[in-house]
Amino acid sequence: MIHVRQLQIRAGSFSLSNISFTIPSGRYAVLMGRTGCGKTTLLEGVCGLRRVEAGSIQLHDRDITHLPPASRGIGFVPQEAALFHHLTVAEHLAFALRVRKWPDTHVRARVAEVAESLRLTPLLDRHTHGLSGGESQRVALGRALSFRPEILCLDEPLSALDDETREEICSVLGDLHRSTGVTVLHITHNQREADRLASIVLRLEQGVVSCTQRAP
Repeated sequence: MIHVRQLQIRAGSFSLSNISFTIPSGRYAVLMGRTGCGKTTLLEGVCGLRRVEAGSIQLHDRDITHLPPASRGIGFVPQEAALFHHLTVAEHLAFALRVRKWPDTHVRARVAEVAESLRLTPLLDRHTHGLSGGESQRVALGRALSFRPEILCLDEPLSALDDETREEICSVLGDLHRSTGVTVLHITHNQREADRLASIVLRLEQGVVSCTQRAP
């Protein structure tokens, strides 16, 4: 569950005030709105990448408003995959696990599990600079999901993909959501993505979030 209450957050001269919404546990929420309305600023506030000036953020009844990003239990996929070209696919999938000091045997087992679920097993020994757009996004998803986060936040992860690859990654996201039950907050401008994936549609317009519920 994500519960945002009367949030105030600033990005330079731009600010959002009194933002409130709730995403129940296990739901797939899509956040939509015009370019520049503050969607990414809001997502960064939830993830801990931007300081909250007022209000609160709760994840599963835990107040995380002022916790550092690594302490929030959130997997984050930015608009650009932001992969490290000096690391292999396997090293990307292991990255968050190494930071959290998982034992080596557990790291290897989890990397193999994530790679299998995302069809990355044949790519594990490759570096990322030669991957296709769809492959890069699957690696970014795997890195975000590797440590089994309770919340997954996606900032327009499909915006740079061609139509065929977008459909592929939409299928991957739908399958992942059904198999893991992770709560998702996904920013997009694409109505087809929202129609295909979302059980909740949030719209940010003129500093107000409205919510439309769909069948889960």
